[in-house]
Amino acid sequence: MAIPTVKFNKNGKLKIMHITDTHLDHDNIDMSLYLIEWACKKEMPDVAVITGDNVQNYDDADVTKKFIDRLMSVFDKLNIPAAITFGNHDSEVGALTREQLMEHYNTHPSSVSYGDGPDSGTYCVPVYSQNGSELKYNLWVFDSNDYDEEGRYACVRPHQVEWYKKKSDEITAANGGKKVYSMAFQHMIVADVYDALKKADKHRFYSFSHMYEKNDYYMFDPNATNFGTLNETPCSGYYNYGQFDAMVEKGDVLAIFTGHDHTNAFGVKHKGIDIVNSLSTRYNDDRFSSQYGYRILEVNENDTSKYTSRNERWYNMFTKKDIASIKASGDEFGLKTAKSVTQKGRIQRFYTRVGRKFVKLVTGRQVSYPH
Repeated sequence: MAIPTVKFNKNGKLKIMHITDTHLDHDNIDMSLYLIEWACKKEMPDVAVITGDNVQNYDDADVTKKFIDRLMSVFDKLNIPAAITFGNHDSEVGALTREQLMEHYNTHPSSVSYGDGPDSGTYCVPVYSQNGSELKYNLWVFDSNDYDEEGRYACVRPHQVEWYKKKSDEITAANGGKKVYSMAFQHMIVADVYDALKKADKHRFYSFSHMYEKNDYYMFDPNATNFGTLNETPCSGYYNYGQFDAMVEKGDVLAIFTGHDHTNAFGVKHKGIDIVNSLSTRYNDDRFSSQYGYRILEVNENDTSKYTSRNERWYNMFTKKDIASIKASGDEFGLKTAKSVTQKGRIQRFYTRVGRKFVKLVTGRQVSYPH
C-alpha cells in the first residue's frame, strides 16, 4: 500500500489539523466522529496529526480495531493523510500493544505513521513542495510513553532524544547544510513548560499547582509571549531527558504541540520554541465537553520559519445556516449532534467568559491571550 505524500497545497500553504484525546468509546464515538468529520470537511487540512488517547483499548481486540477503523475511515474517505501517535491510555489496558495498535492504524490508506524512528509511535513526516520535488518542512511525531516505574507520567526517553538529534542532523545534511523548519507533536507536554511560566507567591485565581510539587503554583508570566488560556495544571512527565533542550540546540523546531490536559488551549514561548497545548477533540454530549475542539496550524511555503495557529471549539462549530441545512437534509443524528453542542455550548461559553472577566476585574491580571 502506497504511503500518501504530504505536500504544500496549490495555494502554497500547509494546513495541519491537530486532533488529540478523542478517547473514543461506546458512549461518545458517534457524536465525536460526526463532529470530527464535519470539521475535516470544513477545514480540508493537508494532514491531520492525532496525538494519543485515541480509542479505548478493549480486552476484545476486534472491538478496538473496529473503533480504530471508524476513526480512520474519516480520513480515508476524505483523502486526508493522518499521522498517529499514542498517549498514556492507549495501551494502559486492553488486548493490543502499542505496536499492534500501530500495525492496525497502518492498514488504512490515509496513515502516514511510518518511518525509521526507535518505536512505532516516533517518526517524522516529510512535507514536500507543491510539485513534490523538494523537501520543504518536517513534522516530528513522538510517543511520549505512558508511565514511569513509579506510576508517574512518562516522557520522551533518552533513546528517542538521541534518534531525533541524529535524524535532525541527517535532514540538515541532505538539505545542503540548511536546517529544515519543523513542528513537533506528542501527547504529554514537556516539563520545561514550568520554566516558561511564572511561579506565584501563593495560590491565586488561574494559577495551578506544579504536577509534582503541589505547594508550588504557576501562572502566565505577563512579560512573556503567551497564547490562549491556561485552565489546568500542565501534566508533564516526572523526568526530563533533554528533549526540549535538544530541539533548542538543533534550532529546527518552531513549536511543540501536545494534548493530555483536556481543557488547556494555551502556549508559551520559551528559548525560541512555542510550547503549545491543544484541547481534547472528543464530545460527550454534555456542557463541559462542548468547549473542546481542535487546532489548525498553517505554514506558508515561501516562509517556513513562521506559522499561524487557531483553536476551534465545538460550541462555535455550527451556524444557524449549518443547522438549517442539516435539518433540510433529513440527517436526524446530525441535527441532534449540532443542536446538542450548540445549545449546551451557550451555557459553557457564558461561564467561561464571565469567569475570565471576573478574574481580571478582581486581580487586574490577564488570564487569556490571543492565539
